[in-house]
Amino acid sequence: MQKLLLLGDEAIAQGFIDAGGSAINSYPGTPSTQITEYVMKSKEAKEKGIVANWCANEKTALEASIGVSYAGKRAMTCMKHVGLNVAGDPFMNAAIIGTKGVLIVVADDPSMFSSQDEQDSRFYGHWAMIPMLEPSNQQEAYDMVHFGFELSETLSTPVLYRIPTRLAHSRAGIVRREAKAQNEIAFPQNPKQFVLLPANAKVQYRTLIDKQADFTKSSEESGYNKYIDGSDKKLGIITTGIAYNYLMENFPEGRCPYPIVKITQYPLPYAFLNKLYDECDEILVLEDGQPFVEELIKGFLGKGKKVMGRLDETIRRDGELNAEKVAKALGMPVKTGAPVPAVVTNRPPALCQGCPHIDSYNALNEVMAEYKDGKVFGDIGCYTLGFNMGAINTTVCMGASITMAKGASEVGVFPSVAVIGDGTFGHSGLTGLLDCINEKANVVVMILDNEITGMTGGQPSSANNKLENICIGLGVDPKHIRTIVPLKKNHEEFVQILKEEIAYNGVSVIIPRRMCLVEAKKHLNK
Repeated sequence: MQKLLLLGDEAIAQGFIDAGGSAINSYPGTPSTQITEYVMKSKEAKEKGIVANWCANEKTALEASIGVSYAGKRAMTCMKHVGLNVAGDPFMNAAIIGTKGVLIVVADDPSMFSSQDEQDSRFYGHWAMIPMLEPSNQQEAYDMVHFGFELSETLSTPVLYRIPTRLAHSRAGIVRREAKAQNEIAFPQNPKQFVLLPANAKVQYRTLIDKQADFTKSSEESGYNKYIDGSDKKLGIITTGIAYNYLMENFPEGRCPYPIVKITQYPLPYAFLNKLYDECDEILVLEDGQPFVEELIKGFLGKGKKVMGRLDETIRRDGELNAEKVAKALGMPVKTGAPVPAVVTNRPPALCQGCPHIDSYNALNEVMAEYKDGKVFGDIGCYTLGFNMGAINTTVCMGASITMAKGASEVGVFPSVAVIGDGTFGHSGLTGLLDCINEKANVVVMILDNEITGMTGGQPSSANNKLENICIGLGVDPKHIRTIVPLKKNHEEFVQILKEEIAYNGVSVIIPRRMCLVEAKKHLNK
């Protein structure tokens, strides 16, 4: 079969195409974005009629995939780890429904390269009581898509598919399989399956519980989990996903002297873990992320032997796992690279030169300087870098700017200004604005419209060309929906608009609109 050199993200995408996938619905978020983009750009996917969409948010994306499952076809939804919080409602209920042919790919971000936290998605999968896959390399990333769909259809369950940043964005060779045809439309035989009235849900929840033994059996028999024997029983090592590679980097010839349990499929393979625990004096758990396995086995085994890992900080609890940290935990010499030259200095990230947000923040800073206790509530996007300009005071999660501004205004903060991007507004800002309107909050909402989802690579904004109509439809007084082109020549006009709307006792929306400079350059080069 054909060999390809692919990123981990791309391997998953090609696996989806080859495994008979029919639709991929996602929301962009680093490090998962390239999965969906690969399918969108694939000539092969287009020829096969595969649907590939960016959705308004992760919740709507997963719900679309559940709809595809209802029609009997294979679907995949991709997001970053914090996106799973947004999709939490359909995620948990999909487990109870028992959806077939659904893969939920979640890219975690240990060390927070581009995220607010190090949330480990495996806890969600454990909470929902569904199988999980966690490949250790790009070939497994490709193969596990095929396996994941088969697992989902055989056991009538959605499958959580977890990858960390390092695997998502590193490249290796993969061997393709023969492509599989898409499923024909086939609706559920049980008319109650997708109707979660309490009477139905109680039955299906019991069914989910009863499936747990089958999930564990599959985990122990699939071949993706392995017990690798070793001669030195003083230490037994448990690795999860990419952590296996970090371990083996310390043994160039591929011969680790210690017994290893390699875990890439969940639930935990208890038979392997029991064998390791019984044979070895101490246990070391290596996992890239939070101490998920370590916490589970301490409760499961709990027979007095020492279990080391992130909980006791044998491996530092925060940050990305790597070969050096593994070497240190094993008491092996740690290889370090050349020192960083003194001429190289850290630079904080900054908005691009010519970015429209710079002009917006310059006007906002000038106006807010006149108020002693005024606050600006920020949001998630490249405009978060306005913090480095002293322009925003908070950033919590997608869409929080508007609702935080509302809450603060109601207890006396004035002026209370929310700054949100057009993409984030479409994702989760609309409901917050509706709250402001319903409560007649005294807030100014600035929707920074650069006509794209800038931070994740220029995907289309779900609210593009609709912002004014959306705001009017929600109930904002049209006289207090103001647009302006953020440029230096319009600075004084921008300042005046801000002052007028702050003085207005009610909900105001200001839309500074100018295309992202990076995106504008793309248009010029076409």
